[in-house]
Order: sequence, then structure tokens, then C-alpha cells
Amino acid sequence: MPIQLKKLILKNLFRNITTLNFFPIFAKNFNSMITLNNYPFLKNLKPNRFFLLAGPCVIEDEESPFKIAETLVKITKKLDIPFVFKGSYRKANRSRLDSFQGIGDEKALNVLKNISKQYNVPVVTDIHSCEEAAMAAEYVDVLQIPAFLCRQTDLLIAAAKTGKVVNIKKGQFLSGDSMRFAVEKVQQSGNERIMLTDRGNFFGYQDLVVDYRNIYDMQKNNVPVIMDVTHSLQQPNQTGGVTGGKPELIELISKAAIAVGADGLFMETHPNPAIAKSDGANMLRLDLVEGLLEKLVKIKEAL
Repeated sequence: MPIQLKKLILKNLFRNITTLNFFPIFAKNFNSMITLNNYPFLKNLKPNRFFLLAGPCVIEDEESPFKIAETLVKITKKLDIPFVFKGSYRKANRSRLDSFQGIGDEKALNVLKNISKQYNVPVVTDIHSCEEAAMAAEYVDVLQIPAFLCRQTDLLIAAAKTGKVVNIKKGQFLSGDSMRFAVEKVQQSGNERIMLTDRGNFFGYQDLVVDYRNIYDMQKNNVPVIMDVTHSLQQPNQTGGVTGGKPELIELISKAAIAVGADGLFMETHPNPAIAKSDGANMLRLDLVEGLLEKLVKIKEAL
């Protein structure tokens, strides 16, 4: 076969894959069964768009989160992507005792609250105990349940009773289908404002893999389903006590998530991940966010 013909065949094959003609079974728009009134920040979500939760892993100081938020707000407005700023006010699950945990709960929560006011965007943060649910709810729009805690009944009930949107991260040890029980706990506690996030599954002791069937299975609960495209690339339990990662695969994981129908994406970003105080090994550099989102919008529009 002539070399030029081979190149033409490969070019057309790649075009079909990137426009999702290759994935007609999986490609879908936002789940029409979801009641968008439960999620005010999604009220303007268009069928050819996804929504985004993004920001630094943890609030590192009282200045830099505003710079990150300003950049992300400009990008998402330009691309018409509904945006929620994320930032943990405290990291309670670090590998080592000497790892950075935060600048103080009240300081960090006020940073999140002021970002919400200044840029008119909702904000999300993690909680780790029942007591934290009511406290954090005074400052943020979305309470996030960490993956390791997604089965903690008392924590789910406490989050539900705040009336805030509750984003439950799927445990790395669970199937997507099993998350229906976490959803039921929140619903039966009087809260229908639920989102689910996949962040990969354990593959041995020091790696994670993404099973995209979990997105489909979790969407059966008729709640928005999000793909965490940075934590799913972590390499945990490293001998030095610092989690590793494969940030070079963020684009790949993101494209596949949009292709199979994820309603939203979650990503952590930092101007210089090399000096980030938490999870720098799997973050997306801030100046790469816009280019990635532009590619993902094109994929979504092709569905």
C-alpha cells in the first residue's frame, strides 16, 4: 500500500475518533432526568457544555487563591462553562504529620467566602466530620465528602441536613453502582441536591485506574456525575510519604470522560505545581487550563 494512502487512512481514522463518531454508544448529553433547580450554578448549563470544579488543592495563603480564581473565571466565562471554585480549607488526610494542612480554618473559609463574593461564583470545600458540616456550610455553596469517607453515614447525614449541595466522591475501593447507597443516605435525610464524583480505583498499592463504566453506573441515580481528572492520576502510598502522580495524562483522562458522558469535570490547578503545598504531583499547571478546556468543548459540541 502506498505510503500516502496509509497516511490518508490514518488521518481519517483519527478524525473519526476525535469527533466521537467512533463512540456513538457512549456519547450523551446532560442527563435530562436531573432537576437543575437543585443546582443553581447549573441553571445556565447548555446541552453542549459541561461544568467545572477547579482550583488549588488547599488554600495555601490569603492571596494566591484570588489570582487562581480570577484566571479560571475569565476562562470559563469565555468558554461558557459553568464554574465552581474549589479549595480545601484544611487537609486532614496527609500521608505525613509534617505535611502542610492549612492556614487555619476560619482564615481559609473566609478566603473561599470572599472569592465567591468578589467573582460571583459558587465555592466548594471538603469536610471531614459532622461538626465541620455546619461550620463550613456558613461559608460555601457545596460540601464535598472525601472519597475515603463516602460511606460514613453520620457525615453524609450531617452534610445533607445543611441543605447545601453535597458532592460525594466515590471511594477508590467502591464500584460506581454501590454509590447508590450514599445517594440514598443523603436523600433519606431530606436533601436531593447531590452530585457524585469518580476519582479512580485502586490498582495495587501505589496506583489508580479509571473505569469509565462507573460514570454510566452513577448516572443511574439521576444526579450530576463528575470526573476528577487530577486525583485519578495520583500514585499513592509512595515510600517517601509524598503522593506521586502522572499529570501528563490529564488531557487523556479529561477527553475520555467527556466522550463517555461525564456531566462535569473536577481538576486541581496551580500556577507552579512544583511548589504547591499539597498534591502538586498531579495538578494541571494553570496556564494549561484554557487550552485543555478549548479542546474539551470541541469534543462536547461534537456529541
